[in-house]
Order: sequence, then C-alpha cells, then structure tokens
Amino acid sequence: MAGVVLERFLADEAATARLGEDLAMSLRPGDVLALKGDLGAGKSSLARALIRAMTDDSGLDVPSPTFTLVQSYEARVPIHHFDLYRLSSASELDELGFDEALAQGAALVEWPERAGSYLPKTSVQIELLHQGDGRLARLSGQGAAFERAARSLAMRDFLERAGWGKAQRRYFVGDASARSYEIVSLAGLPRRVLMNSPRLVLGSPVRDGKPYAVIAHTAQSVSAFVAIDRALRAGGVSAPEIHAQDLDQGFLLLEHLGSEGFLGQHGQPVAERYAAAAKLLAMMHGKSWPDRMEAAPGVFHDVPPFDRDAMMIEAELLLDWYVPAISDGPASDALRAGYDREWNAVLDRLEGREYTLMLRDFHSPNIIWRGNRTGHDRLGVVDVQDALIGPSAYDLASLAMDARVTVSPEIEKRTLEAYIAARHKAGAFNEDEFVETYAIMAAQRNSKILGIFVRLEKRDGKPYYLKHLPRIRDYLRRALAHPGLASLRDFYTAHGLLEERSL
Repeated sequence: MAGVVLERFLADEAATARLGEDLAMSLRPGDVLALKGDLGAGKSSLARALIRAMTDDSGLDVPSPTFTLVQSYEARVPIHHFDLYRLSSASELDELGFDEALAQGAALVEWPERAGSYLPKTSVQIELLHQGDGRLARLSGQGAAFERAARSLAMRDFLERAGWGKAQRRYFVGDASARSYEIVSLAGLPRRVLMNSPRLVLGSPVRDGKPYAVIAHTAQSVSAFVAIDRALRAGGVSAPEIHAQDLDQGFLLLEHLGSEGFLGQHGQPVAERYAAAAKLLAMMHGKSWPDRMEAAPGVFHDVPPFDRDAMMIEAELLLDWYVPAISDGPASDALRAGYDREWNAVLDRLEGREYTLMLRDFHSPNIIWRGNRTGHDRLGVVDVQDALIGPSAYDLASLAMDARVTVSPEIEKRTLEAYIAARHKAGAFNEDEFVETYAIMAAQRNSKILGIFVRLEKRDGKPYYLKHLPRIRDYLRRALAHPGLASLRDFYTAHGLLEERSL
C-alpha cells in the first residue's frame, strides 16, 4: 500500500456505520474508495452506511450490486457503488460508464483488484480485516481524497473527545471557502453544528510580496472565528455558543441556532426581517469593540483594520476578473490607472468617519431567523471570522444590497431608514455622512463581488454564481447614484462597467 496508512478498530456494526459516515462526509466528485476484504469482513455494512449518509436516508434500501455490477444513488455528490466480483475483464468498466460516473460523482468499488489500472492512483484504499470480536479498517492512499478522509476521521476523534463520539454526522452546508459544516445528532441532546475550518492556504504573492488574503485581511485560522464569536456573544449578539474547540486542527462544535433561514418561504426578502437586522446593526454600532479579542487563555486575535490596501485590492477584483470576462482581454494600463485614481479620491472621504466592528458578510446566508424569540435574539448570526474594524456603513450595505437575493429599492430604503432611526434614537448621529459612506461601501463591495463571482466560475469551476451578476450590476448602479460619487459613476459608465452583459 502506497502512502500513509491509518487504522481504526471497529468493535461492532455501529462503529462500522460511523466509519461509513466519516468517509461519506469527505467525498467529492471524482473520488474513488477501493473497498477490500474477505467475505463477512463488513464491506456491505460499510457501503450501506456510507450511501445512507450520502443520501441522508437512514432507511434507504442498499442492495448489493453483485449482479447489476453498479448501483447509482442521487446525493449531494452522486455515489456509484460498483461490485466487480463478476467482472471478466477490466475493459468492461468502459461499458459500465466508470469514467462518466467519476466526472459527476464519486465511486465506491468492491473487489477493486479486478479493475487493474483503471482505478486512479489517488484512490483511497480501504481494507477490512477480522480482528478479535470486531474488525480492523486500514486506510491508505495519497492525494486530496485521502487527506480529506484522514481529516474526517480526525473530526470523529474530536467529537469523541467532546463526548459526541457516537453522534450521527450529516452534511449541512459549505461556502465559497474551504470551510464546511455538518449537523451532528446524539440521542437525547439538541443537535449541534460541527465546523471544519482548515487553515487558510495563502497562495502566491500578488503585491509587495504579500498574498491576496494577507492584503485583504482574510482570516487565516479558526481562532479568528472563536475570538469574534465570543466577543459578539458578550456584546448581546446571538452568535453560536462554542461547546468544544480544537484551534490547532480547526474543529469547532457549535450551538445549532435554528433551521429557519432569513428569507421568506419562497426565498424572497421580508421587509420586517431586514429592518430587524438593521436595528441589530445599529445596536452593535453604538458599542465600543476591542480590536484584540481572546480565543482561548493566552490565545488572542487582533482584529485587522479595513484599510485602504484591503479596500483597493478587493475593488480591483473587478479589473482582474470581471473586465477580462466582458471584454475578452485584460484590463488596460490606462483603465487600471484611472480606476485607481477615481477610487482613491473616493476613499479619501472616509477620513474621520465612524469606524467600528464590521462583520463583512452580514447578509441573508449568514443570518438565522428565530421568530419565536424577541428583540435582537430573533437574529442568529454566523460566519463572523472575517470581521474587521472598518466603516460602520459597510455591514448595512452588505445587508440591504444582499448579493444572493434581489432586494427592491423599497425594501433597501426601509432597511436604511430603520437603521438611521435607531441610531438617532440612541444619540448623536451624522446621517448625511453615514449615507454617503453607505454609498461608497456599497459601490466598493459590489465592485468586488462582480470580480469574485466571475472568479468562482473561471478559476474554481462554480458557474452558478454568474446568475447573480445582473443583480450586482443593479446594486452598483444604485450605489453610484449618490451625488458624491458622480465622478466614479461617470468613469464606470464611460468604460461600460455598468452595462448588462452575458457571460
């Protein structure tokens, strides 16, 4: 066996089922699990548990594909269960559609030795051996699939240390980063969320010897989330309670804040909820927040500033990704110089404006609606690790120009008015200054998002983000309508950056 070898003793069928869940949580399209073992070693039990976890159906009938050779299941990642015992020649895998299966899903292969060289070298080898009253699972391999499987097993070990070792794991949600979340369930206890937050891979330097993430102040470890989460909870914000943490590996066991999303039943914005979220922001912006927060005894997170370098490198994503997509060529030096000049002139106006803790992604995907509660507790807030010290208006722009849902000008206006009214009620508040800052931050954020959504399609193979571009362009036009941004608006218009485009 090549590469690293991991071993797990499986004392009973329940332990075998948990290993199946652990492997299921790690699967991505193109992965191959090669399952070996004598008759009665537990291959069928492991396969059944894995497929049931993938389909989130604990009662699913999972017949052996001994005679059909392959059985396919619809799931988050489609899973194809191959049994090659009756395969007379490895070339028959072509007739079974093996390559097609891997192009859009993952494969679980029993009797993998009959596949010859057809299995990719990155396949994860799983051998089940009889050992005493139980069985031994031996995993080996190399590459990303094995690394994910090993990390998933480490997550089970983390759950064990937290007293949740026998919990059921089910995929919950992922995001545009490498983070992912699961729902874990244990009889007699409220469900919890298992957060998997690997350390950020910084990438190559892009400017002044620094990677993009360093300049933009993207959180590099889970310590940022823990520190900010604890500070928010202390400040009266309903962020999830942390029940267990492993800062080194990036694992957290969190309170499950609820299952109801922030939007209405049909995915539409609800004006009252947006107003409630605006009032929560007003409360937060009336507080003083430290720029150094504790994640654990002796472990601190220094909250970075949303400085000019961060603002500019984000806004320049429009030039780096959006402009080439709409013009079939890179942004010219003249366009870059003009863009830099106009944006720096706008950002000069932020001098002396109100700065506070800004969560950076305060929008519908990161807000839980808890209508059975009262006041600010109706809003559960997640995904806070990238918070910065920056203009207070930024989070309101993120909310009222929600990137993934169309917020009408009427609801945007009501959201802004709810915030302003709450700030006036709390004390002295410079409304005109805030409204201009709101327009600046909305223009900066939506310029960034145009670039990010194209990057997600071009670089990361996630084309479903492109459907949001017309909405983002509309938001950008709204932001640039502020009289104080007339020069920037003229620049965008002159270079066709606000025109409707098909990508």
